[in-house]
Amino acid sequence: MTKARLFRLWLVLGSAFMILLIIVYWDSAGAAHFYLHTSFSRLHAGPPLPTPGPDRDRELTADSDVDEFLDKFLGASVKQNDLPRKETEQPPALGSMEESVRGYDWSPRDARRSPDQGRQQAERRSVLRGFCANSSLAFPTKERAFDDIPNSELSHLIVDDRHGAIYCYVPKVACTNWKRVMIVLSGSLLHRGAPYRDPLRIPREHVHNASAHLTFNKFWRRYGKLSRHLMKVKLKKYTKFLFVRDPFVRLISAFRSKFELENEEFYRKFAVPMLRLYANHTSLPASAREAFRAGLKVSFANFIQYLLDPHTEKLAPFNEHWRQVYRLCHPCQIDYDFVGKLETLDEDAAQLLQLLQVDRHLRFPPSYRNRTASSWEEDWFAKIPLAWRQQLYKLYEADFVLFGYPKPENLLRD
Repeated sequence: MTKARLFRLWLVLGSAFMILLIIVYWDSAGAAHFYLHTSFSRLHAGPPLPTPGPDRDRELTADSDVDEFLDKFLGASVKQNDLPRKETEQPPALGSMEESVRGYDWSPRDARRSPDQGRQQAERRSVLRGFCANSSLAFPTKERAFDDIPNSELSHLIVDDRHGAIYCYVPKVACTNWKRVMIVLSGSLLHRGAPYRDPLRIPREHVHNASAHLTFNKFWRRYGKLSRHLMKVKLKKYTKFLFVRDPFVRLISAFRSKFELENEEFYRKFAVPMLRLYANHTSLPASAREAFRAGLKVSFANFIQYLLDPHTEKLAPFNEHWRQVYRLCHPCQIDYDFVGKLETLDEDAAQLLQLLQVDRHLRFPPSYRNRTASSWEEDWFAKIPLAWRQQLYKLYEADFVLFGYPKPENLLRD
């Protein structure tokens, strides 16, 4: 009698457990794709888990059993994709106006690796960790714990469980092509029933579609109370990386991209208020096209006024294209294993793909090199009052310091 009851109990528990697994994995894969790829199909195939990061200690803790369970059954089982080696296609040329405004350069370049790249990464990470621990640098949210970061502020952390990678994307820092790479690695987007294998074949409109990426802010909906613990497991074991660029140059690039080209969304949401508040225009066209034809454009000075206006963030947080990197990626709460820079994109991309052990199967696309260079800063800021430049530096000082960009002294003094 006792044996029969125990058998029935184990049968009920086992059935419930299997149902839970099916629900979790179906949700992870995405029912819209009808593409169920579970860890059961990966556990006995493929090479072992790649080393998630340089000098990463794998310490056993009291929670190790829970961590192992979550790793295996909630998506942390990792497999190397058998991506075919392909010649990367050259992207189509852009229109002449867009090329002239954004300064695109599609020329192929060899990613020559320097023997000092390992040392360079160590220095970048050391600078970052040093200033996060240094009380002399203060900025909002610096001292808060990871658990105190709202889910809404974790939307830029993209997870690839197959290769054990977490990428924090920063707009205006080659993020379109890095998102393409993450889609290929994770197999999260299908084309004719199969995952994309060539990053440049992924249409741009799909790249920035939130449904194509598993991000930290989606964990709560999928895993409920386990979400924060699962995030910490992945942050501990996965390779975490981001790419940055000179903060002022990034601002110039964002301005050129969003306000010197006809962009209906940014015109209605940002340009119209800026023109009314800072350019004294009371009657404005309904569309960007009409405004451009009438010669009504936001000036760079208007844009700077908008950023410095204390009322701006009382209405809403900065748009992601000009929001500070420390607010997008939380570098003092997340110990990044790799800090890439747009200024050394080719070399850093090659080094990172090697670190992820996918360099034999995948190359970073030959993306544009935006020629908005640091040498342009003096021209762009020439008509901006000195007091505004100094205020703007204070606003982005943490990004300059944390990521090792020199203070633009020539812009901050008479």
